[in-house]
Amino acid sequence: MIKQTELVVRQLGVQDYQDVWYKMQKFTDERDIDTPDEIWLVEHPSVFTQGQAGKAEHLLQQTAIPVIQSDRGGQITYHGLGQQVMYVLIDIKRQKALGHDLNVRQLVTALEQTVVQTLADYGVKAYAKADAPGVYIDEKKICSLGLRIRKGCSFHGLALNINMDLSPFHFINPCGYVGLEMCQLADFIQPAEATCEQVAPKLVTHFAQLLGYNATKF
Repeated sequence: MIKQTELVVRQLGVQDYQDVWYKMQKFTDERDIDTPDEIWLVEHPSVFTQGQAGKAEHLLQQTAIPVIQSDRGGQITYHGLGQQVMYVLIDIKRQKALGHDLNVRQLVTALEQTVVQTLADYGVKAYAKADAPGVYIDEKKICSLGLRIRKGCSFHGLALNINMDLSPFHFINPCGYVGLEMCQLADFIQPAEATCEQVAPKLVTHFAQLLGYNATKF
């Protein structure tokens, strides 16, 4: 029997990307073996972020949208209102000690399956790809992933397109892929049902079930 552990869930609302990024770094640097793992749910105002593998040429056009060089994995992506971002601040080392067979690849898989199962709740069939992290529907990408591991702990996470303006994705090669089309939940269900408020609890529930957490909302 895998032991369950506490998972603190924080709903941050709409916050600046850089502010939340710095808070994640601070949380990770200051946490210790007794610090509960956390999920942060947030929406960001319009911003392009470059991951550690990002290349300048994947920004196809300069716009008024700011570009931030991030320390997460992956390449360039876009964040905007109507996209549910879920950051996972997980002590991977402690999870292994508690009996979870968890490494970085398995955490990525858990995040992908969290989204696949959430979309299935809406009758939407989605899938992950072995060679291209994220979640897809009919070869269009609906969710991007990027993590950073420090001191055996993760931060950053996933960005699931719910009901947003997708046009800024046309100014980049999303995740470094030329011509990759993006989609969102509102393309497949009634737009009124496609809200971050409705989707976020489903993401938390599936993630907690996949990794054996007791989720506590603050």
